Amino acid sequence: MTAELVRGQNHALTHTRLEIRVSAGTPVVAGATLSDEQGSVPGAEWVVHPGSPILPGLEVSKQAAADHRLAVDLGVLPETVHRVSVLLALPVGVGGPVRFGAVAAPFVAVTGLDGSEVASYTITGLDVESAVVALELYRRQGAWKVRAIGQGYAGGLAALLTDQGLAGAAPQLAQAINDAVARGLARSVAPPPPRTSDETRVRTASPGAGATGAGGGPGTAPAGPSDAAPPAGSPSPMDPVSAASGAQTAAPGGSAAPSSGGSIDYTHPRRQTTAPPPPPPTTPPAGPGQAAQPVAGDATGWSMEERLYNQVWGMFEDLARTAAAYRSAVDFADSRMEQELDKVLSDPRSRIGGAGDAAREAARARHAQLVEQARQVLDRDLAQLRAEADVVEPALPPAYARWDNPVWHAYRAPTEIPMALRLGDLHLPERTDLRIPMLVRLPLERGLWIDSGRSSSGSASFADSGQLRRLALDAAVAHAARLLAAYPAGEFTVHVIDAAGSGAGPLGPLVAAGVLAGPPAVGPAGVSGVLAKLTQRVDLVQMAIRSGATDALPPDLDTAQQLLIVNDFPHGFDDRAVTQLRYLADEGPDVGVHLMLVADREDAAAYGPLLDPLWRSMLRLTPVPDDHLADPWVGHAWTYEPPLVPPGSQVLHHVLNQVAAARRPWNR
Repeated sequence: MTAELVRGQNHALTHTRLEIRVSAGTPVVAGATLSDEQGSVPGAEWVVHPGSPILPGLEVSKQAAADHRLAVDLGVLPETVHRVSVLLALPVGVGGPVRFGAVAAPFVAVTGLDGSEVASYTITGLDVESAVVALELYRRQGAWKVRAIGQGYAGGLAALLTDQGLAGAAPQLAQAINDAVARGLARSVAPPPPRTSDETRVRTASPGAGATGAGGGPGTAPAGPSDAAPPAGSPSPMDPVSAASGAQTAAPGGSAAPSSGGSIDYTHPRRQTTAPPPPPPTTPPAGPGQAAQPVAGDATGWSMEERLYNQVWGMFEDLARTAAAYRSAVDFADSRMEQELDKVLSDPRSRIGGAGDAAREAARARHAQLVEQARQVLDRDLAQLRAEADVVEPALPPAYARWDNPVWHAYRAPTEIPMALRLGDLHLPERTDLRIPMLVRLPLERGLWIDSGRSSSGSASFADSGQLRRLALDAAVAHAARLLAAYPAGEFTVHVIDAAGSGAGPLGPLVAAGVLAGPPAVGPAGVSGVLAKLTQRVDLVQMAIRSGATDALPPDLDTAQQLLIVNDFPHGFDDRAVTQLRYLADEGPDVGVHLMLVADREDAAAYGPLLDPLWRSMLRLTPVPDDHLADPWVGHAWTYEPPLVPPGSQVLHHVLNQVAAARRPWNR
């Protein structure tokens, strides 16, 4: 039976291998300190945190998330460790809540490896505190116990670590933890936002209307497999941001009648209620004891599009947790075998002779048995997910589909914006042919960085850096074509800066189809002209929103979403242009201006740390497979594969021609 603890209460632990599960409702940082018998932490190396996530007997997540699972093996902790304190803190500088009093009370549970709860604790009574010692595991007379602590610190991690005995190193360690969290959020794929009760699905403003038909402005939808930075309820920097208020929100709701002076609505037109229709019934089992056959759209939602979106996210989470369970089981088997072999070697009588050999063989046999059992469970789960993927993939709409899906051959310009857009595929090494669509919510809440430099994995095989740059720009064109195809005619405008004129070949499909706002800008004058135009647009819309006078915007202002593609950044950019670009990256998404940089970070090394915030603010994508993205649940490194057009296919030209044809009436 689970012991529900109150502050100060303790409970005996009967197992040494445990999980500590944290549920906070908003992204939090999880860590732990290891203390000696006097309760002091000897040094920073005794702290496990996202920047240093593993110590003997203890492992935490590498990123901030709303849910955590900390792995603890009390049996392998150093003998000098007598206390393990579990820490929670709100991330700093990512736009989320800054005090625990503004979020739901965190819940912490100590469980066995089978998921059975041993003890739980809801941390109540927090207000201005931004860091808290949730609970501690402590050794008393050779036995381990858990105690509910709930001690909060208004001074954040630095104050907490100082109180743990790290006064001299606390500020530096707290900063290192925050930096590691920022890096983790920059590479994290964000989960969909929680459902709220009053979300509605409304149309966005028509081109040239100047203001939308929703004075209050329904909330934006967060970026999907994107980005994690999100805010209340989602651990991703791509959470929704309302154009009217500039505040991050998981799902603001409610539309209003049109009114003069209302905010311009750059939000996704969604329609959800407190109780969406249940998924359609699945096909009956094929026989006694067999699982039901998967069907496309087997998730909640008001439309097939929404059900498919939720189903893909469910598959993503299932695969992440399935792989985590398998890896944890293998780690347990390895740890157990090492302990058994160490025990054999520690006894002089069993080091040699038949008894020692038999003990070693028995340990290896038990290890093989445990690993085989875990693999059987993994294979079963992977087979089910593979079967589901086989029926879901052909049913996806164009915005969610791969370029080789026949649905693109019947493409016509949509009449409303889809919920999300596919930016590629994700897979894990346990089964590389099981690919999960990487869906990012629209409108984009985060810029895209197509990395044309060498990375640690896939691009290493390319000897020619020019080939990587060409592939990166090809990927950027494919992403831009998808964005153009996802929006109704006249509601998405694309600008291109190609300062050196080196991208004429890859940019050809966009230029030939006539879907750009103008010819690609070249040279310093072209760079400054485009940046000045978009910067002015951001300024005008921001001023109109703040003053409540959106109906006073210039009649020639393009109210469509804007995308700026910059090839070979920072070539052709002076200091002023770099400053303008950073301004667009920071302020543009709130008012419908988005960036897509094709760049090698090494080329911008001369700017030093000046551009670090720019890189961190953007979702990094690669033109070749690369394992640089993480899921928001357990932090696996997922291999990302870009959605390149199949060689010899004319689907890209067909789609762009359809987009151009739909735009002609709007351009008259």
